[in-house]
Amino acid sequence: MDDVSIIGVDLAKNVFQVHGATADGRPLFRKKIRRSKLLSSLAEIPNCTVAMEACASSHHWAREIGALGHTVKLMPPIYVKPFVKRQKNDANDAEAIAEAASRPTMRFVAVKSTEKQASGMALRIRDLLVRQKTQTINALRGHLAEYGLVAPSGTVHINRLQAAIRDPETKLPRAVVDHAQLLLDHIKMLVEKIDTLSAELRAGARQDPVSKRLMTIPGIGPITAVALAALSPDPTSFRKGRDFAAWTGLTPKQFSSGGKERIGRTSKMGQRDLRRLLIIGAASVVRWAIRRGGDQGGWLGQMLARKPRMLVTVALANKMARIAWALMAKNENYKNPALA
Repeated sequence: MDDVSIIGVDLAKNVFQVHGATADGRPLFRKKIRRSKLLSSLAEIPNCTVAMEACASSHHWAREIGALGHTVKLMPPIYVKPFVKRQKNDANDAEAIAEAASRPTMRFVAVKSTEKQASGMALRIRDLLVRQKTQTINALRGHLAEYGLVAPSGTVHINRLQAAIRDPETKLPRAVVDHAQLLLDHIKMLVEKIDTLSAELRAGARQDPVSKRLMTIPGIGPITAVALAALSPDPTSFRKGRDFAAWTGLTPKQFSSGGKERIGRTSKMGQRDLRRLLIIGAASVVRWAIRRGGDQGGWLGQMLARKPRMLVTVALANKMARIAWALMAKNENYKNPALA
């Protein structure tokens, strides 16, 4: 065990596969370890590098294993897949993890603290409730459309359906009224929970200095600011803002070959929650600029005059991501170029 340099751990629910190797990649041991004995087994091994895929429970195990004195490295599963030899099984996966972590050009995922994960949990729960609310509204509209009650899409038009259901002279069957009221009560409950989580996130944004700086950027509100602070890795791990924008998936996809560059659509790789929030914020800025006459003197106005609206929105989201990286990496506030 004294020669072990790197250990690859294939995470699972109860039984983990562990692969130990020397500095030159020579295998030392392959074994299965139950969940309850993983930490005690790693505690008996001299301090080395422990590599895992960045998946469910990986940050918890990274914190626990790091407390033992080991150096923990997390990697995206998509970067580990090319190192799997032939058939896929737990033993081959653990060996591939150890092999991938030993590569000098490998990109690693920063281990998140419990506080960052708590903020990210609140954001994802809110997104889940918003999706459930949308599903319930669509179900209500679909069911009532079978009885001739049609309302436009959107939350603001639910009152029209609610008024038709509660009309004393309605011709709807009693069972339909009861079931529709059940969906309306569910929508009301979801709205209350979403409002509670939104208020919690806004309060956290006002107290967090990083979120307060990010909210000075046009198009970034409390929710997006908290998401950037909670879901982004250490900004110093990126060399420049373009790398951070590429990590969020806001850069074009390349199809270059033979020295000829071909640029396609947005790659949509990386952190999709941040990408969605940045595009929504950019869309609001673009809509505001169009209403006030296009802001012909600035970059945004010139882009709107030459390019389609959606393309400009994604380009502005890319620019917002670069600015957000600069603010997080340099601890500065946003400076309006027009005022400068």
